[in-house]
Amino acid sequence: MLFFRSEERLEEWCRTCGEPVRPTATLPQLWGLAKAWYSTRLRRDSRRPQPDEIRSIFGRLGLTDDFWDPRADTFG
Repeated sequence: MLFFRSEERLEEWCRTCGEPVRPTATLPQLWGLAKAWYSTRLRRDSRRPQPDEIRSIFGRLGLTDDFWDPRADTFG
């Protein structure tokens, strides 16, 4: 995971490194993801979210393109 100050810096880094620009997430989206993903980790019955649950979590956070879909056949 890489953090950038702005989309302009991200685009500059991608040009410099010859990498395509991939989908991004904001810090509030990442915080929401962490809270949803790890909220039950200290419970005995804790388990990793299943693909439909993952899609729901990502959807609530506005992360909706194929990059964020655990069942998609494409990456980026």
